[in-house]
Amino acid sequence: MTVDPSLTQDEHLVLLLHPHWKTLIRPLAVAALVIVIALVAEVLIPPGSAAGAGRLAVGVIAILVLMVWLMVPVLRWRTTTYELTTRRLRVRSGILTRRGRDIPLARINDVSFEKGLLDRLFGSGRLVVESAGEHGQIVLTEIPHVQQVQARLFQLVESEQRRLGREQRNQP
Repeated sequence: MTVDPSLTQDEHLVLLLHPHWKTLIRPLAVAALVIVIALVAEVLIPPGSAAGAGRLAVGVIAILVLMVWLMVPVLRWRTTTYELTTRRLRVRSGILTRRGRDIPLARINDVSFEKGLLDRLFGSGRLVVESAGEHGQIVLTEIPHVQQVQARLFQLVESEQRRLGREQRNQP
């Protein structure tokens, strides 16, 4: 078992999530459209001495567009993580520049979720976490199985509050 050095000694990872895969639907649809357009362009290039160079140019342009169009959303999806530990909620994102936010479970006041029509079809939703502090609220979008995540987060918040209550009672 690998130990995450960013976790405290008695802290354990409970849940590690990426945004729902539906965030990749639009880039994949555009990629399919680019492929269709490139194939049509290949067919419409008239035969002749410059046809080979024209087809090669269409192919190279299509590949470059696909790489740029698909690479950024896939990397963004892959590098965005929502981590739930026994002590905090951690959000990490960014491809070249990383951003992170940690909310201790003891500071979380309310956990709710929202699901639209498409969210219900795909099994995802928005998780809204209210916390005490200057930033107040964090909205996590495209969370897979949002109801289960909300319930698990609520259980962990309750457990953390009970643990802190026991520690305060045991203090002299």
